[in-house]
Amino acid sequence: MNAHRSTTPPPVAGHRRRRRRRRARRGRAGTRSLWTALAAAAVLLLAGGLAWQRQSPPPSGPAGSAAAPPAGSSSASSSPSAAAPSASDSPSPTGAAAEPSGEPAGPEHSPGPSAEGYPDVESIPLSGPGTFTVAGGEGAHVGGTGVMLTYRVEVEDGIAISAADVAEEVESVLGNPRGWIGDGQTGFRRVSDDTADFRVRLATPGTVDQICGEYGLDTGGEVNCRVGQDVMVNLKRWLLATEYYADDVTSYRALIINHEVGHFLGHGHEGCPGEGEPAPAMMQQIKGLHGCVTNVWPYDENGQPITGPSVP
Repeated sequence: MNAHRSTTPPPVAGHRRRRRRRRARRGRAGTRSLWTALAAAAVLLLAGGLAWQRQSPPPSGPAGSAAAPPAGSSSASSSPSAAAPSASDSPSPTGAAAEPSGEPAGPEHSPGPSAEGYPDVESIPLSGPGTFTVAGGEGAHVGGTGVMLTYRVEVEDGIAISAADVAEEVESVLGNPRGWIGDGQTGFRRVSDDTADFRVRLATPGTVDQICGEYGLDTGGEVNCRVGQDVMVNLKRWLLATEYYADDVTSYRALIINHEVGHFLGHGHEGCPGEGEPAPAMMQQIKGLHGCVTNVWPYDENGQPITGPSVP
């Protein structure tokens, strides 16, 4: 006899299958929760990194310096720098004479804020165009009539100094009774045309170097000279003088004119005549006073020449 078999699973087996399905559903739900948590954490980390980048300062260069500027920009400045003195001690060529300037005056001897418009040594131009403005008009005849010389005053363009002002100062020097007119024979008169016997030219160091160099003189950016018919006055010396005249630039300008015009008149260099005596105008005083005291004039107040032993 065949026994009847039921298709309904036993109660125990049904319970087991239901528990397995519940555990599977809980596992899938837990996995989804884990991925959701991880994704949220990643979003938070990314947002924090972006905020840190926005708040962080720009990177620094070596030794704590600021980062380099972008291409095409520049923050560098230059200032010009003064050439080292290099006056030659060799004999000057015939018809030429150079006056060594020695060490230029230091910052403590710089022209003041109103001195010819230059606030400090670094602002004085070292070179110029090589063209000149001639002081106009004519001056009165001064001195004797034995040797009558005319001269013209010129100032290099672009140095912000009036040719008329320089002409007035030069006229005052050459017309002083203690100057070269003190011999009673020499006379001067300023003109503005091409008939001048010589020219007094105030120029930048570079232009002085060029013009004096044409005669074989090395003025080194620091030296005045007389070459041919030109009395070349270095702008730096005109403004700064030298250590012995640092507190009296005006007197040193008179020394420049008297010394270089003296060369034009045929006078050579002279030495100190003795301890405590005034230094001759033809003495290279910048090289040292050698016991003499400063003096810028060829003659004293009594009309006596201030001279010293000849120096090669």
